Amino acid sequence: MKSGFVSIVGRPNVGKSTLLNTLIGHKIAIVSEKPQTTRTRIQGIHTCEQGQIIFIDTPGIHKPKHRLGEYMVQVSTRTMNEVDIIYYMTDVTRPFGGGEQFILNKLKDAGVPVFLLVNKIDLVTDQEVEDFIRPFIGYMGFSKVIPISAALDINLDRLVQETFAMLPDGPLYYPEGDFTDQPVSFIAAELIREKALILTRDEVPHSLAVEIVEFKQQGQDKVYLRAIIYTERDSQKGIIIGKNGQMLKTIGEQSRQEIERMLDCHVYLDLWVKVKKNWRDSETNLNQLGYRL
Repeated sequence: MKSGFVSIVGRPNVGKSTLLNTLIGHKIAIVSEKPQTTRTRIQGIHTCEQGQIIFIDTPGIHKPKHRLGEYMVQVSTRTMNEVDIIYYMTDVTRPFGGGEQFILNKLKDAGVPVFLLVNKIDLVTDQEVEDFIRPFIGYMGFSKVIPISAALDINLDRLVQETFAMLPDGPLYYPEGDFTDQPVSFIAAELIREKALILTRDEVPHSLAVEIVEFKQQGQDKVYLRAIIYTERDSQKGIIIGKNGQMLKTIGEQSRQEIERMLDCHVYLDLWVKVKKNWRDSETNLNQLGYRL
């Protein structure tokens, strides 16, 4: 059997989490149109007759403005040194620039095969895809160049086959049937954060964090879940709560529905909002919220 670890890296908002979810067939990484949605490494497990691939979704590599941003970039770059293959994912609608050069300079010394994945090919012509690829392959050599659409599952079967071809022989690292190593509480917190990201204004999302403070099974078909949404300012807290509490109610309803689908049981979601000033620049707060290397 073949087995190994594959890191998915790239700039923010190029579709890395969508790719992970599509490859695994389960939603384990949240998705939004806002950049820097993914904040830590998330592992998805693909097992088949050929073996097992552990895909690692990573935060988008960007210029950090606070300690949380520094943590996110460190997670992405450190992961490059811990895997058998790297997927460098790009967005065909965003031209080659300084951000790409910064990442490529790190990948040149990776010491493992690097695949160039050109995402969102469903939005452009074949000629535009060829033109987009040219500066990338002029900058460094890639083991494979594979145009894909993560959202529409285009060329992903080929991607999996090309990956298995380059992986070493090895054991199953996780039991057959597992699709992630993330605890349910982590995914639940991320789903709540996703709904808040989607529903609130641009100035709020990056300052949000979610902590699950109680997760209790109540009988065979019901879970009690108490969670806190943290913001950095009182004004942001007001936006999350909304007029007469309507925004918080909507976030809670949409989150609960998706958590119920994940757990396949009834969920009572007790959702609170608190201010934790400048938590993104506090090592203590970052550790409390699970952002630790």
